[in-house]
Amino acid sequence: MLTDAERYIQLSAFISDNKRALFDRIAPERTRHVTVVLEDIYQPHNASAVVRTCDLLGVQDIHIIENRNKYTVNPDVTLGSSKWTDMVRYRDRTADNSLACVRALKAKGYRIVATSPRADSVTPHTIDLDTPMAFCFGTELTGLSDAMMAHADTWLRIPMYGFTESYNISVSAAITLFTVMERLRASDVPWRLSADDLIALKLAWARKTVHSAQHLEERFEREAREQRDDAS
Repeated sequence: MLTDAERYIQLSAFISDNKRALFDRIAPERTRHVTVVLEDIYQPHNASAVVRTCDLLGVQDIHIIENRNKYTVNPDVTLGSSKWTDMVRYRDRTADNSLACVRALKAKGYRIVATSPRADSVTPHTIDLDTPMAFCFGTELTGLSDAMMAHADTWLRIPMYGFTESYNISVSAAITLFTVMERLRASDVPWRLSADDLIALKLAWARKTVHSAQHLEERFEREAREQRDDAS
């Protein structure tokens, strides 16, 4: 069986030089040290703006909780960014998807960070960066559910100096992620993808770019088997 690196080399022959250069430049800036959780977001504009922000700041994974509201994106807002990020959806109608998401992330070593104006001292400028962080954002009207707040490891607030009580969710995500990612990039924290994950990501992007990528990979595998058989 071909390795991911071998698959990428073969598929990349069907990608333009410009696109390969983009993959080589952008993939090393991606991270899974930071991830985003969106719980029951129902406004497509806000949902799409968060996806675009994640892409622009290098946050690869977005976890989508659909307890009551179906998550939809507006292509006029995402401008193709949803193609280059990975969305993990939790939408089992017979389960508490918020708890399922929390358990899955904690099993991977993430610290659950609930964004809330009720938080005390922790802000995007002061939160500890050493352990992986899952920043959770709730609905536009009521914020995160009680279950998410109860299972959070950290509560985070964004400083506000006006009369209104909260930022728009897409603005909250943008402020939080921009601040944290800028701090990470200036730190010694190992936030980048591993070499194996980097190749896997570029391969995933190539599969989304190359027409009939699956059929080509099947042909590559068949040819590799035939070569092994001939050699033996």
